[in-house]
Amino acid sequence: MDSRLTPYDLAFGPIAVERFPKLRAGMATAGRNPRHRDEFVLVKEVVELLRELRPEESEGDGVAELVALCHAAYLHWLDEEAVVAVDRDGLAAMVRGLPPASRLFERSFYLELPVGRVWGAAGPEGALEPLDGCFVVPRAGELGVVAVFGVQPGRPGFTVVAASGPRRLTLARLDATALFSARFEGGPAAGLTELAGEEELLELVYRALDLLPTSGVIPGRQTVSYA
Repeated sequence: MDSRLTPYDLAFGPIAVERFPKLRAGMATAGRNPRHRDEFVLVKEVVELLRELRPEESEGDGVAELVALCHAAYLHWLDEEAVVAVDRDGLAAMVRGLPPASRLFERSFYLELPVGRVWGAAGPEGALEPLDGCFVVPRAGELGVVAVFGVQPGRPGFTVVAASGPRRLTLARLDATALFSARFEGGPAAGLTELAGEEELLELVYRALDLLPTSGVIPGRQTVSYA
């Protein structure tokens, strides 16, 4: 639904209008490429924003995830807040697998998944949480992904997982279960999807690209499905 808020709306909406233009000006003055994360964090205005956003009690934990999220959110703003919303039929097609379409695109976007249908954990010891979606950033020969888990009413914040890499031609689970199959109680009966690590997360996002129309990613919100 169009009324659904993205993690960008929740975490950056109140500050983006004021701060992101200043970040853009700072990067232009410093001659930095905003699409390169290593250059992004060298700009004074970015460092100041990261210090404000970082929880005081974090003591270094989660800094890499915060940087990845802030960079992805900035590119989301820079690329006119493009959102690609996948419906349930589209998700089912992604799980089954589609012929690779090799879609080429330059615009970053937020991939919005059906609520409560995809689950995963931030690491082997992490608890399973629902995946709201992912910020998707194109890079040379690969994708950068910043996944957001655990977006729920009343919860302050959410869980972030950053991953990147090229698409793997072959991917299989060590336990021989099917890719994306739910292994938790009640998951299979409910038709839910489970991500077993970062490689499956990346593969799911690559499959979402196969659903895109030939026009690619456009500014604003677009919904993709599978007929």
